[in-house]
Amino acid sequence: MLEVQGLTANYGKHRALAGVSMRVKPGEIVVILGANGAGKSVLLRLLHGLLAPSAGCVCWACASDKAARHQAMVFQRPVLLRRSVLANTLYPLKLAGLPREACLARAEEALALVGLADRVQDPARRLSVGQQQRLALARAAALQPELLFLDEPSASLDPAATRAVEEIVLTLARRGTKIVMTTHDLAQARRLAGDVVFLHRGRVLEQAPAEAFFREPATEIARAFLRGELVW
Repeated sequence: MLEVQGLTANYGKHRALAGVSMRVKPGEIVVILGANGAGKSVLLRLLHGLLAPSAGCVCWACASDKAARHQAMVFQRPVLLRRSVLANTLYPLKLAGLPREACLARAEEALALVGLADRVQDPARRLSVGQQQRLALARAAALQPELLFLDEPSASLDPAATRAVEEIVLTLARRGTKIVMTTHDLAQARRLAGDVVFLHRGRVLEQAPAEAFFREPATEIARAFLRGELVW
């Protein structure tokens, strides 16, 4: 689906990523793991096209000018319009140029998927934190992306809201959407990951199937991370 080659990101004197190379293929959920400051969010934004790399490239299987139409991203803190739940979901569909009937059908289907079908006329910003994150997922899912980036999608949620988000993510993955997500929650990574990319100080130390990574990481830094030790 996409290949990353020598991706480097410098911000002033700080090097956020250093020569990252990895592959994202169709299939299981990819979870990007690493300590705070490892470069997880920067990597996700580079993959999504929100940031430009200092060096290296993100190579898409589809034509580069069409890549944006094949992907979407949900942030840790969703940015919602001062409009209704339904209007928030319709907005990106209208920007994509879909016919009105198709916009409405997709929006309603996506809101049903995330359990907000009965809240369509509520002001989006009056929803609970967990409901707002589900709305952000609905807005992304309505675009029917081939690839969905999720940046710590349940970082500020309680256990029930986290479980709801995970169920949505799994449903989207089962429907064929490729998921690439960051998380600091090792239990969540164990529940969701098919593949793990482990970042440390802006470098990919390991990329492996989740079962192998959690059973026997290849590096001592990864083993220390899984033990809960500080690896800054």
